[in-house]
Amino acid sequence: MATQTLVLSDLHLADAEAVDPARPMWKAFKRREYFVDADVAALLRHAADRAEAAGDKLEVVFNGDVFDFDPILRMPNPPPSPIHWLSRVRGLGTEQWMSAFKMGVIVDDHPIFFAACGDVVRRGHDLVFVMGNHDMELAWPQVQDKIRLALNVPTAMQTHVRFCEWFYLSAGDTFLTHGHVFDPYCTLPDLINPLISVRGKARVRLPFGEVANRYMLNGMGYFNPHATANYIMSAMQYVRFFFKYMVRSQPLLLWTWFWSATATLLVTFADFLRPALRDPLMVEEKVAAIAERANATPAMVRQLAAAAVPSACTNPIAIVRELWLDRAVLFMGMVWAAFQLVVWINFVWPISPLWTLLPLSMLFPLFLSYSFKVRPETFSKPLVDGNRAEWIARITGARFAVVGHTHIPELKQIGALRLCNGGFWSPAFAEPDCKSRIGVQSFAWLVPTADGSRELTLWQWPVGAAAPEPLHVAARATASGSFLAVVADAARSVATRKTKAVKSEAQ
Repeated sequence: MATQTLVLSDLHLADAEAVDPARPMWKAFKRREYFVDADVAALLRHAADRAEAAGDKLEVVFNGDVFDFDPILRMPNPPPSPIHWLSRVRGLGTEQWMSAFKMGVIVDDHPIFFAACGDVVRRGHDLVFVMGNHDMELAWPQVQDKIRLALNVPTAMQTHVRFCEWFYLSAGDTFLTHGHVFDPYCTLPDLINPLISVRGKARVRLPFGEVANRYMLNGMGYFNPHATANYIMSAMQYVRFFFKYMVRSQPLLLWTWFWSATATLLVTFADFLRPALRDPLMVEEKVAAIAERANATPAMVRQLAAAAVPSACTNPIAIVRELWLDRAVLFMGMVWAAFQLVVWINFVWPISPLWTLLPLSMLFPLFLSYSFKVRPETFSKPLVDGNRAEWIARITGARFAVVGHTHIPELKQIGALRLCNGGFWSPAFAEPDCKSRIGVQSFAWLVPTADGSRELTLWQWPVGAAAPEPLHVAARATASGSFLAVVADAARSVATRKTKAVKSEAQ
């Protein structure tokens, strides 16, 4: 029986946000009226019907970030154990009971989605959850149990549901990964062992991007984390955004940003420096289990883990810049220098402290010049470049690769690999009032062909539609300046020099 594979990512299912009369646009994108559940359910029914009509088996792969644990701020009452004050204002941490509670909140608010997924399994098809950066907490067994229970499928059919760490191989020809492992701001230092110990309790280690979402964006509800352009801006864009939407309802935004960014920086590096939890007696068994769930081999697991980019936490300056703390330190340094100058002058000639404004105004153009020069590096490079595509093909033997993460659908050929970014479904809007939606609800679909192979196609499901439509996108240029490209180029350069040296010695 041939297999059809339907690939969706970046649904970002979380809890439903209640309307705040005092702040009507606060996290409006999370309201129930913008849920995508009904459209996802319609697509799953359509795909199952189509596969069964063709005599094929359907495999539905949720390729990362199907759930979003970051923006959930609800608290259990009473809590099983004390909750840190920072967790009370910015959301629960990643201990197993905390993650299970948040998963329960998602299940309660999305009955349509889980009913549709359960129906797919009851019809004899397969359901695969690949973990992304926003749903790394799927690593906990209790979280997976919550999902299995919500699917409401017979015990004998539970084998049709699987959870994969960061990748999955479909039908031997397609490599599926969310793509966050190729993003230095969203990857982990140890993909095989994602747990760490904090004050004697096991937690899922979160990358910088997720820590920033929790501690910063959860306190800035006018920014939509599903639309990168909505929260990664230039200095002037931030100023305009503040005066247009936040000056009245959140006038102390600068203070919120500063303490949240500082907390993000401290938590990010504290967790990054913690050693991963490993059982030395279970190292091989763990790798083998990851491989089995992903239809891979233990060697593939190790090679793909090595192919991930290093965490941005290896470059603290980059993290500080992304948080804008470099500009905060520079401005405070300017104020201190201007004040010290006036103090020294005051020893010789008494003057008013207001004279501090004069040297400060002279230094301010330098501050503005620096601020406008610094550009965010998030998504500045493609997830998969030519060298990485070659590595994926050689490690897995795949002809196709499907990623997500960037929320930008695309379909193109990179060397021997046909690459597709399935896009996203989460409600992204250009403005906090949620009037201008960004993007389309897109997905990838692999279908059998007459010659026994499969074809990778890109589709969209218009809001409220009854059937999908082909999605045609222009291929974007593929850069080759990534870390892996540098390593590959360096290796080739060394090999070339050695070859020339051997030839010269032979002569």
